[in-house]
Amino acid sequence: MTHNLVTRGQSLMRLALLSLQSLVLMPLLLMPMMASAADQDPVIAWDKIAAGAMVLDVRTPEEFAEGHLANAVNIPFEQVAEEFAKRGIAKDAPVVLYCRSGRRSSIATEALVAAGYTQTYNGGGYSTLVEAQKTPAK
Repeated sequence: MTHNLVTRGQSLMRLALLSLQSLVLMPLLLMPMMASAADQDPVIAWDKIAAGAMVLDVRTPEEFAEGHLANAVNIPFEQVAEEFAKRGIAKDAPVVLYCRSGRRSSIATEALVAAGYTQTYNGGGYSTLVEAQKTPAK
């Protein structure tokens, strides 16, 4: 009987520990997804650009050559964190990222955040940003 109580106690302790880990880790796992979804507001992106944020196009060089936002720098999304480190870009430098649809810029934003960059904003898709620039603010 004592052995059963000890075994049951150990099982409950493991369950409690797993539950606690889940409570702590779940918000950390969901935060990048929520941040990516919250970003992609073209008005906010343009406000940040107007305030001096770096404009980063994370599409391929071929897509970039077909058209891009003024003053945009092209670094393909897979290379963003490595290139930022190589170029010595400050971790607190404001950056607005965009791609064709927002998916690659979301991946690149998450990579920069994971590398310690604190002022990143996923501007979303190129055409959405271009259209928003043409539309007067309400």
